[in-house]
Amino acid sequence: MSGHAPIEGRFAGQTVIVTGAGSGIGRATAVRLAMEGAARVVAADVSVRRLEDLVAEFPGAGFVPVVGDVSREDAVQAVVAAADGRVDALANVAGIMDRFLPPGEIDDETWERVFAVNVTSIMRLTRAVLPLMQAAGKGAIVNISSEASLTASASGATYAASKHAVNGFTQSTALFYRTQGIRANAVAPGAV
Repeated sequence: MSGHAPIEGRFAGQTVIVTGAGSGIGRATAVRLAMEGAARVVAADVSVRRLEDLVAEFPGAGFVPVVGDVSREDAVQAVVAAADGRVDALANVAGIMDRFLPPGEIDDETWERVFAVNVTSIMRLTRAVLPLMQAAGKGAIVNISSEASLTASASGATYAASKHAVNGFTQSTALFYRTQGIRANAVAPGAV
């Protein structure tokens, strides 16, 4: 794992939800949280195999795997239920690309699927955890955006539009809940 050394105890006793936890940024996030003391990391992903591999590689790490498509409300409810009534932080990492389609070649199915995974899942998970965070008087929400939301890039138009929506939703969440101890931020990585 690259980057700074883990900070022991940084997330001690906390319950954190991470979507897209079976691979890439989501997996790295889940592992880092566990290394820094999170008591429970609800690791959500669409792939049973990837979650099984994660748990097998890090036994005793506090992973609570939940298989499901977080663009669906039933999966969102299963993820939140696995947190067992407490969510200190939510990392909305799950996301998909769009085959790099230019605007004139976007089909409705691609548009709807990319927005469902990249935007609607974030809204649903945020909406679901906010009452728990409000009751606790604190919480942190981190949404994975993209450099494609900030400048023209090689990504397709649907992906770029979805990540612009992530930025707007994140800013609105931060604004509406700033006085309640709840932070919302977006991270905009480049190619991974």
